[in-house]
Amino acid sequence: MQKLGDFKLPQFFNYLPFFTLQPVKETRDNQVKLWKELILGYCRSQRIFVIGLEEDLPLFSNPVIERSLSHEAREVFLSAMVNEGRAEWMDKGHKKCLLLWLRIQEWADYILNFVKENGFEGSVMTIEEIRSGIETRGTELARIDRGLLLQALKLLEQKGKVAIFKGASTDDDGVKFSA
Repeated sequence: MQKLGDFKLPQFFNYLPFFTLQPVKETRDNQVKLWKELILGYCRSQRIFVIGLEEDLPLFSNPVIERSLSHEAREVFLSAMVNEGRAEWMDKGHKKCLLLWLRIQEWADYILNFVKENGFEGSVMTIEEIRSGIETRGTELARIDRGLLLQALKLLEQKGKVAIFKGASTDDDGVKFSA
């Protein structure tokens, strides 16, 4: 089985047509579905939150069969992820994409469960502590994209579950979890 680092690639990764946009709608729909799952799975395993259309993500080429995804194919697959709520364009030109292997509501739920399981109700943490602190090592929150984390926290703030406050610098921005 072929691997990219520690990520096991599916067998269809070695099929030549997998790297060429398919003209038949049914076949293309299946191809798009497979690519969406593959992109999300790979990026989750590698802790990649943002990908760009112009970037050479190792997943977008297969040297074994000497194939790479075209720019158009990348755009089709990422756009399909955006339309499904599994990604968000980060710019008007649709060059960078924020991946959502968990949707914003799922991230918010994850944060709440993390807080409850670790007894952090009523406590204060900086945004950076949540992203890179000892408490979050080995969890989905480790190295989370800052913008994604803030979206989930703002959703929780709207529901009265947290209070977000500005610090002297962005490193000092914090959140208080409701008891």
